Amino acid sequence: MNVIDESGILAISTRLQRLADTIRKDGVLIYKANNIDFEPKWFPVIYTLHFKPVLSVVEIANEIGYTHPSTISLLKELEKEKLIRSKKDKADERKRLVQLTTKGQDLVEQMKPVWKIIEAATAQLIDTQNNLMKAITEVEEQISEQSFFARAQRLKAAK
Repeated sequence: MNVIDESGILAISTRLQRLADTIRKDGVLIYKANNIDFEPKWFPVIYTLHFKPVLSVVEIANEIGYTHPSTISLLKELEKEKLIRSKKDKADERKRLVQLTTKGQDLVEQMKPVWKIIEAATAQLIDTQNNLMKAITEVEEQISEQSFFARAQRLKAAK
C-alpha cells in the first residue's frame, strides 16, 4: 500500500483520477484490439451527437457536463480528425451547430458492438457490494445540493 492509498478519503480525488486513467488506458487497448482508432476522451461528444444529431457548442457542453473551453478544445480535435463538422446557425450567427460527419457516423456503427463489450466488462467491474455507479450518482446528487467547497466553508465556519 502506498501513501495515497493509506490517506483514506483525503485523497479521494487522486484515487478517482487514478481509476479513471486506468479505465481510459484500457479503453484505448480495447478499441485498438478491435481495430478502431479512437480516443476514449472523444466518447462523450461522439456518443451525444449519435443520439442528438445537431447541437450547439453550449448544448454539447451541457450534455457532457464539461466547461465551454474544454468542450471547444475537444471539438477542435474531433474536427481535425474529420469526425464532426460545424456550421453557423442561420437563425443566430453567433451559434455554431455541430454534427457527426459521415466518417463519424461510420465510426459509431463500427463501435456499437465494442460498446456492448465495454458495457459488459464495466458491469462486471462495478458489480461489487457498494456498486460504484450508485455511489457516484449519490455523491453527484449530494454535490448538486451543496458543493464540496460550500461544505468545507460551512465546516470551517462552524469551528
